[in-house]
Amino acid sequence: MSRIAPGAVELPGFVPRRGLGNGHAMTLFAWARSRTYPGLPEPDARFFQTTDDTQVLAHCYWQADRFEQPTLVALHGLEGSSSGHYMRGMAHQAWLRGWNAVLLNHRNCGGTEHLTPTLYHSGLTDDVIGVVRALAAEGQPHFGVAGYSLGGNLTLRLAGQLSTDPSLADLPIRAVAAVSPTLDLALCVTAIERRLNALYEWNFLRDLRSRLERKAALWPGRFNLEPLRDVRTIRQFDDVYTAPHAGFGDARNYYYQASAMRLIERVNVPTLIVSAKDDPFVPDEQFRRPDVTNNPHVRVLLTKDGGHCGFVSRSGYWAEEIVVRFLAAFMPS
Repeated sequence: MSRIAPGAVELPGFVPRRGLGNGHAMTLFAWARSRTYPGLPEPDARFFQTTDDTQVLAHCYWQADRFEQPTLVALHGLEGSSSGHYMRGMAHQAWLRGWNAVLLNHRNCGGTEHLTPTLYHSGLTDDVIGVVRALAAEGQPHFGVAGYSLGGNLTLRLAGQLSTDPSLADLPIRAVAAVSPTLDLALCVTAIERRLNALYEWNFLRDLRSRLERKAALWPGRFNLEPLRDVRTIRQFDDVYTAPHAGFGDARNYYYQASAMRLIERVNVPTLIVSAKDDPFVPDEQFRRPDVTNNPHVRVLLTKDGGHCGFVSRSGYWAEEIVVRFLAAFMPS
């Protein structure tokens, strides 16, 4: 365990770009804006066999001295992929620091529906564990894991598992960070169901429906599309598809079992949580609960502005910069 306290790591404050002092404006701006990443090379595509019936795709950026440098493993949000702007942004920050970066697609994401008969969900840490274990066996010495939104919940669940599961003691994960994490899934789903968030829910649900239709075509007989036409919310989708296919039964149990909130008080890995008070559908109240605030291994940065996975500052993308800076504080020299 590191001797450095997470709260002792010096991190710059966040000042939003002019005109983006509103959560919706920030979220939509970051969502729609095109970006460039100067000096970031083309990644290597690699497939990892994580279970007998599942492969996942990662896009990897390797330094010439890759086995001497830390590796950032990045996890995207709901219906995202390794090509997401914040994923490549984190890779860019890691690359500038001389690190490797592995951008992992969740099951079925990034055009990989054919690689598994299963669906991904908010508590499925098996794949990132499998990827880190495979790379560590090859000689990668140190890892930091960072996730956004759903990937943030996965990251925090992983931190809890690292702290409680002896079978994971061999994983050289030195620190983790989560941006706009859906720490309490039920709370966040309730928030996105508000009328003013209809655009976000419609977008996510459109992608979930399309992906399931592709899955059903690739895996005949496994998914019944009949109920899909009546699904109008993310909660309904999870109740009909995600939860039963993952063994949770229904959405209510899924949200309870898969939420990182259930493990956060046990985390003893250096952990950073970054979220904004004006996030449209990740309420900040969850980060003020005693299970979070009383854990000395967990540092929470709650900013006034930032939206959901936005954090566009006057000079760049603040969250990506501080995530890598925080992780770097816990890497052996």
